[in-house]
Amino acid sequence: MAGKAELQQPICGRCGRRPDEIDEYVDAAAECDDESVTPNVYVRSEEGTYNKENGHFLCTTCYVEAGMPTSDRGWVCP
Repeated sequence: MAGKAELQQPICGRCGRRPDEIDEYVDAAAECDDESVTPNVYVRSEEGTYNKENGHFLCTTCYVEAGMPTSDRGWVCP
């Protein structure tokens, strides 16, 4: 059964934009060999700040503005 975050669109936890509104993820998804990779799928599978529990991530701009947070266990957006 799919988790709650898998059923909703990922969203940047800081600026509120969704992957399909952010050129970086639109372009990255378009470059994938698999045409089924959408910006949402790309973020879920490749974005290091993606939080599987709530669907939040930080886009690159927000990640930098937040001071590029890190963690020994890997930082994900709250």
